[in-house]
Amino acid sequence: MCGLCGVAFDDPRQAVSEAFLRRGADTLMHRGPDDFGAWARGPTGVAFRRLSILDLAGGHQPLLNETGDVALVINCEIYNFRELRADLERKGHRFRTRSDSEVVLHLYEELGPDLCRELVGMYAFAILDWRDPARPKVLLGRDRLGKKPLYYARTGAGLFWASEPKAILQWEVTERRLVPEALLDFLVQGYVAGDKSAWKGMLPLPPACTLEFEPGSSVRLKRYWDLPKDGPTPVASSEEILALLDQCVSERLQADVPLGVFLSGGIDSSAVADSMTRAQERAIVACSVGFEERSHDELGIAQATAARLKAIHHTRVVQPDPTQALAELPWIFDEPHADPSDYPMWLVSKVAREHVTVALSGDGGDESFAGYRRYVHDVAENRLRAKLGASGQRAAQTAGAVYPKLDWAPRFLRAKTFLSNVGRDPARAYWHSVTQMDREDALELLHGDVRARLVDHDPFTRFESFYRAVRYDDSLYRAQYADIHTYLPDQILVKGDRASMGVSLEMRCPMLDHRWMERFAPLPAAAKVRAGRGKHALREALRSRLPASILDGKKRGFDTPLRQWIQGPLAKHVEDAIATLPADWFDVQALRAKQAEHASGMRDHGRLLWSILMLEHWRRRHGVRGLAG
Repeated sequence: MCGLCGVAFDDPRQAVSEAFLRRGADTLMHRGPDDFGAWARGPTGVAFRRLSILDLAGGHQPLLNETGDVALVINCEIYNFRELRADLERKGHRFRTRSDSEVVLHLYEELGPDLCRELVGMYAFAILDWRDPARPKVLLGRDRLGKKPLYYARTGAGLFWASEPKAILQWEVTERRLVPEALLDFLVQGYVAGDKSAWKGMLPLPPACTLEFEPGSSVRLKRYWDLPKDGPTPVASSEEILALLDQCVSERLQADVPLGVFLSGGIDSSAVADSMTRAQERAIVACSVGFEERSHDELGIAQATAARLKAIHHTRVVQPDPTQALAELPWIFDEPHADPSDYPMWLVSKVAREHVTVALSGDGGDESFAGYRRYVHDVAENRLRAKLGASGQRAAQTAGAVYPKLDWAPRFLRAKTFLSNVGRDPARAYWHSVTQMDREDALELLHGDVRARLVDHDPFTRFESFYRAVRYDDSLYRAQYADIHTYLPDQILVKGDRASMGVSLEMRCPMLDHRWMERFAPLPAAAKVRAGRGKHALREALRSRLPASILDGKKRGFDTPLRQWIQGPLAKHVEDAIATLPADWFDVQALRAKQAEHASGMRDHGRLLWSILMLEHWRRRHGVRGLAG
C-alpha cells in the first residue's frame, strides 16, 4: 500500500514547506518505497510515499482535480472503482490516470464527505479543498473495518495527520509520552485500545469515520457505517456464501504487479486460494512458512493444498530468532503491541515479498463465522447459564473461587475459568476469555502512583459499550460485534498492516469485505456454531471445494513458543527489560517475582513477560520520555 501525511496550520500566514512534509513522509518509506510526492497551498499541505500497484506510470500522488483546487492523497485499493469511474465520466468528469485513487477525488467533488458510502475496499485518505479560498477544508477518511491506519493530532498550531504515529512524532508537534490509560489497556489486552493512542496528544481516526476540519476550528467526527444491530440476517445458502466469496476474491486480483496468497493449513486461506484458482487461468502463487519449533506446524497441509491447486508454491522452514523480534517489531509497531503472532506474521510477509508485491489472506473468516474457539466456549457457557438460573450461577462462581488455578492452560480451557465465568455477567465473562490479564492483576504490577491515577479506568468499559449496542438477545453476535469493533481493528488488523507494510507488501483480505461481514456475521448462532465447532455454514459451503482433512481438522493457531523462549534465549532480555523500565511505571519487585515463577515452571507468565519485553523495547526505540501528566 502507501503512506501519507499532512498538516493544516491554524495561522493562515504560516506556509507549509516541502521540506517539512518530507520529514514526515520519509519515516513512512517502508509503506511506499517507489515514489514521493508533495503538494502545499498556504497553511495546508500533504505528502505521499507510494507502493505502486495499479497504473504504475500514471498513479503519482498527490492528485489534483481539473481546476487544481482540490488535492488528494490516499492509501487504498478501491475494488469497485471501474463502475464508479464509468458513472463519473457520464456526469462529465475527466480522468488523467487509470488509477483507482483518482476516482475518489472526483467522487468527493460529487458527494463531499459522503463519498465513503460508495467505496468498496480499504483506504485511508486526506483531501485538501481550496475551492473557497476564504475557508479551506480538510477531510480525512478511513475504511469501514479499519484495515488502513490513520492518526491525527489537534494541537495549538493546527491539525497534523499520518498513516503511522512516527511521522507526526518526527514533526515534534506532540510529546513523546505514554498515556497512562494506554499502559493499563496494553497489560490487560496486549494492545492499545482503538479509541486512543499510546501517545499523548495523538488519536487514531476510528474505522468507518470521517473527520472534517477547517483551520482555526475543532475537528468533527462522523461515523458513516456500522454492522446491523437489530436482528439476525436470514440463513445463507451454500451457493450464496460461495458466490460472495468468489466475488470478493475476484475483485482483489486487480494488480499490475506480482500477486499471490498466504497459504496455511487452515480453512480460510485454503478457501481463498481455491477461489483464486477458479478466478484466473494462470497458476496462482502461494507462499507458506513452516516453523521448526512449532509442534502444530501446518506446512505439510499447505503443501498438499498447493499441489491439489497446481499452485506455484514458495515455502521456507525457518528457525525463529526471538532476539530478531526484539530488534524489528518495536519500530514496525509505533505503539505497544504484544500479539505473539506478530513475529511469525512478519516472517511470512518477508518471505512473500521476495516473490510478490500483493498477497491475499484469509483474515476475517473467524470474526464473520465465529471461528475462534472462545466463541464455542461462550455459547456453551450461556447455554449452561440459562439452565442453572441465578442460584446455580452463584454456586458455580463460588466453586470457581476455590477450584485449583491452572495457569499453564489456555484461559478458555481452565475449569476454574469456566466455573467463574458461568457465574459472571455474559459480557464480563466473554471479556475475561479474550484478555491476557485481569485488570486487578495488572494494577498490582504498576507503581503505586500510577495505580492511583488509574483507579477509575477499566478497559472493559469500552468493550462493554459495543457488546451492549446489539439490540436483540444473541450473546454470540454481541461477542462478535464487540470483537469486530475492538479486537479486530486494534489487534488483528494492526498486526497485518504493520507486519506486511514493514516489508513493503500489500495484504488484501476478501473475508474482511464489508458486504461479507454485514451479511454473515449477524447470521443466527446455529448457522455459525454447531456440534462444538464454529464456522458451520462456511464449512458446509466449502465441502464441495475443500477436503475433509482441512474442513474437519483441528484448528491451529499462528503462535510462538513464548514459554520456552522466555525460559531460554529471552531470559536475560527479560531481566534487562525489567531492570531498565522506568521505576515510576512498575512495581519492579512484582515483575521480578513473575519472572522467577516463570523460570521455575511454577506458573506460565509468557504473555505477560513478552508484553514487558515489547513495551520496554518500544519505549527505547521511539524515545519515550515518560508518562503523560
